[in-house]
Amino acid sequence: MQDRFDNPGRTRWRRFAAMMVPAAAVASAIVFGMANGAVAASFAVSGQTFKTSASELRGEGYVQFGGVAEEIDGTKHPVAVTGIRKAELFDLCQSVKTPGAPVVITTTAGGGGRPATASDLLIDVESLEGDVVFKNINIGQDASSLKGGPPGATGDRKEFGQQADSVNIKNLRQVARSTHAGTFNLTGLKLKVNVGAAAKECF
Repeated sequence: MQDRFDNPGRTRWRRFAAMMVPAAAVASAIVFGMANGAVAASFAVSGQTFKTSASELRGEGYVQFGGVAEEIDGTKHPVAVTGIRKAELFDLCQSVKTPGAPVVITTTAGGGGRPATASDLLIDVESLEGDVVFKNINIGQDASSLKGGPPGATGDRKEFGQQADSVNIKNLRQVARSTHAGTFNLTGLKLKVNVGAAAKECF
């Protein structure tokens, strides 16, 4: 697959995004991400972000590096790019607000102690909050040498990256541009279209 960062004119965007990651690591922030060269990179993102929350995420095989999400018209958004090879999400909520109308579409799953599960999870993230515990983490690793995450989840040579054997996030609050998963099992799925000024997102 052609690298979506091949265009030299995009280099400064990529490096800007990569420089954002160390600060997030120092603040103990963790993000999901869409991997450069992985399946999710084959589609253009919409112009909207969406919100995701969970009471807890348990993940194995975590990697992270800087990247750019690009819309179909070429608009670019610096993002934190992260992959989790295997994840469990408890009390999952995802919401997206329809532009120009008081409509919020909300999806919930993974309640009642039956978590939603995902494999090869890849997401472009703009912000994330939560209480995080990493196991066996490397911070500042060359992004091209990242291992253990989803297939293809590596960045460019000499750029900032980090990886961990596992990650646990409690009280997850995330704003993202896109999500891709090899498999996504949404136990107890409920989708609702909320209309009116009182329509609320996940957080």
